[in-house]
Amino acid sequence: MIYGLAASALVALGLYGLITQPALLRKVLAFNLLGGGVFLLFGVVARRGADPVPEALVITGLVVAFAATALALVLVLRLFQITGAATIAEDETPR
Repeated sequence: MIYGLAASALVALGLYGLITQPALLRKVLAFNLLGGGVFLLFGVVARRGADPVPEALVITGLVVAFAATALALVLVLRLFQITGAATIAEDETPR
């Protein structure tokens, strides 16, 4: 029960960070927090049964999430190198 509550809190914090933060690095971190909550929720569900497939899916998901995080961080770094800003805020000047 405590793991389910912790998973829902992580998902809620991750969604809040994705919605409210304009900085891309914080969005990547919030997305990782959201993913951690989902993986924890899958782990809670997998623990109730004797089926090893959900555990294998969680392990595979962790590997994919790590690779996606690395790619996202490289893209944010490249965006910062090109534009000098790492936010998705709109420009004030019209084009």
